[in-house]
Amino acid sequence: MLQLTEAQIRQISNTGYIGKFIVAASAKSGHPTFALIRESTVTDPSKTEIIESFKSSGVNLVYGDLNDHESLVKAIKQVDVVISTVGRLQFSDQVKIIAAIKETGNVKRFFPSEFGNDVDRVHAVGPAKIAFGIKAQIGRATEAEGIPYTYVCSNLFAGFFLPRLSQSDATATFFVSKLSQPGATGPPRDKIIIPGDGNPKVVKAWRKKKMILLYLTHFNFASPAVFNKEEDIGTYTIKAVDDPSTLNKNLYIRPPKNTYSYNEIISLWEKKIGKTLEKIYVPEEQVLKDIQEASFPLNAIFSIDHSVFIKGDQTNFEVEPSFGVEATELYPDVKFTTVDELLNHLV
Repeated sequence: MLQLTEAQIRQISNTGYIGKFIVAASAKSGHPTFALIRESTVTDPSKTEIIESFKSSGVNLVYGDLNDHESLVKAIKQVDVVISTVGRLQFSDQVKIIAAIKETGNVKRFFPSEFGNDVDRVHAVGPAKIAFGIKAQIGRATEAEGIPYTYVCSNLFAGFFLPRLSQSDATATFFVSKLSQPGATGPPRDKIIIPGDGNPKVVKAWRKKKMILLYLTHFNFASPAVFNKEEDIGTYTIKAVDDPSTLNKNLYIRPPKNTYSYNEIISLWEKKIGKTLEKIYVPEEQVLKDIQEASFPLNAIFSIDHSVFIKGDQTNFEVEPSFGVEATELYPDVKFTTVDELLNHLV
């Protein structure tokens, strides 16, 4: 395996939601960090705070664009590692990054814009299926070109999902407001809508002489979801850039203390606020109907809910050494933030 040292990191599309956390983690780690941004971003008032934080952290700002091959090649020639955090509308455009990486020939690791479910092990429908499918295509294109890679399966962004717990109105507001602070500042305090029945089906199994719990999905049983703080996702991602054990593997961020079924996390929230919520359970058949009938962004929200909370796509398989490694096992020195601690800030 290739040993990477003092990696110089280029991040593409870094002023969006998860991108800024990864840039911050890279700069904090001491890696020479380059952020590719459009020139128009510097004069965008909504990006001023992010740009200033990059500058104060010693991040090198480089102007370029995904649609400008020459600028992309010029930027990538300066670095060893490329991390893409482009949003859903640009997932397919990552073929341009792949082409530039192939032309330069100096990149030792590429991180495509994954940062969610393992797209090769999902049972999604609707918009989520389309988005996951495009991500999978980018993975296959990366592999076909022989580019060294790591796919970060970070699961749910805690800062995005915990304050809303997939309540459609609040989450839709978040999307429509282009990731600005929405009205919801914490999980519901009166009633909550739950996709499926909210309960994981737990099956005991034996493997390597140790008893483990496999969370399986069947009918409308919901497997646990995994909620990770965005700063922690950034930290684990940067830890992986020069680690041979993550080369050509999936990096799963699955802290056991952050793995909850829907009912478990509601129960934890109820204990913290000292109140029992009214629970409205939505059968899978109704969720599927809502996905078909709703328009964006609601159909996207419903389809993610279906994948994560009904099909259990984040935890309904075991991470095998042949294709992946788990971050908290690989980096036990990282002190991640637990869901319990995150909910304390929302009370």
